[in-house]
Amino acid sequence: MKPSRKDEAKRREQELAWIGDTILDLFAREWILRERGGVCGETQRRMTCNQFLACFGNPTSIEARIGELYQNQGMESAFAWIQAELLPVFEKQERNRREF
Repeated sequence: MKPSRKDEAKRREQELAWIGDTILDLFAREWILRERGGVCGETQRRMTCNQFLACFGNPTSIEARIGELYQNQGMESAFAWIQAELLPVFEKQERNRREF
């Protein structure tokens, strides 16, 4: 039996999200090393967790967007999108977290 278009679209989104998750993780690790001067797994977890990504919509869809950018336009475009779209909110949340 041939998969439906809906099933195929969901499978494709999951595949892109799997890639996007890795790209986001790499961005987070590089950013943390550059900005914090060392390894911080807790910051990395906060930046890549579904709870944070849910601020922007369905976490799988956000990761799939990153994966799609990576596949179609390369790492630089994926990183630029993360920096423009996700990072400002993350930095604001981090400032708020430190104030409490």
